[in-house]
Amino acid sequence: MSIVSPIQAEPPTPQTVDFGIYQDCPLLENDSTRVVFCPQVGGRVLEYALRGQNALFVSRYELTGEESEIGGTAPSAGRFDIGPEKIAAKRTGSFFGEWTTERTGPLSLVMVSKPGKQTGVTLKREFTLDRNSSRLVCVQTIINVCDRTVQHCHWSRTFANQAGIVLIPLEGFPRFPNRYVRYDGGGLRMAPQDENIRIRDGFLEIIGPPSSPKLGMDSYAGWLAHQQPTGLLFIKQFPTYPDRNYCELAGLTISTWTPATGHTVELEPIGPTETLRPGESASFTEVWSLHENPSPESGASLDLTRIRAIHDALPETPAVGPQS
Repeated sequence: MSIVSPIQAEPPTPQTVDFGIYQDCPLLENDSTRVVFCPQVGGRVLEYALRGQNALFVSRYELTGEESEIGGTAPSAGRFDIGPEKIAAKRTGSFFGEWTTERTGPLSLVMVSKPGKQTGVTLKREFTLDRNSSRLVCVQTIINVCDRTVQHCHWSRTFANQAGIVLIPLEGFPRFPNRYVRYDGGGLRMAPQDENIRIRDGFLEIIGPPSSPKLGMDSYAGWLAHQQPTGLLFIKQFPTYPDRNYCELAGLTISTWTPATGHTVELEPIGPTETLRPGESASFTEVWSLHENPSPESGASLDLTRIRAIHDALPETPAVGPQS
């Protein structure tokens, strides 16, 4: 008589993992992609990895607890925020504080901040990972919980892994002579020149750390890409609103920050102005995806036709908002 072994059930997907100095971090994972979150500090993403390769820069401090000049002790990796940068009240609670987490499905969760004492808003971030790809839908909602009208905008502050090559497709009527501005010593240089920044085949291309770290762009294409030296291509899709006001300095739709060390670049989609009366809310959607794409050899240029084709094959951004 043959003995039939019982069918072994697949082990359940873990709900949380330890990551660096943090314990019990919520996890979303499919066959190719792993996303680890950090509600302990700032309600952000610690790991966004394709086949084990994290596209986000995580500081040595957050990985090991050891302080380092590179990255310091501030929150790193997949950060979000609200602006405008130079005007918004301090967001200490939402940027450094603890967030609540609720799992809303096998591949989705929501994190919520405490009400901001100075901003007057609560922030809610909803994340959904596609079952069969790296596609991660990120929706941030700004909720006015105070008794006065407030004005804010979505501001993403994602630290990508290494400086790499940043690509901004150029669409829409330009406001800046060279399609970008540069922050120099607290002011704006409106027509900067930089050997690491060029316009090629319809893209603004940042091929290395610029002479000053902070840049701002005016494109309405609704996406940007980051080619990492490791062979990962990180794409962000997001809605743009040419007929709406943007309250960030110089009306920016995108900003980047690249330190001279070249260990990271901050990829910053910026949302339009949201003027919210008490009880009102506004949402902004970013869709992230990762793709295997070889980094060009030294002296060679990235194949921009291929980059555009990768983007054009993606589903359209399911924008939530802009205001409800």
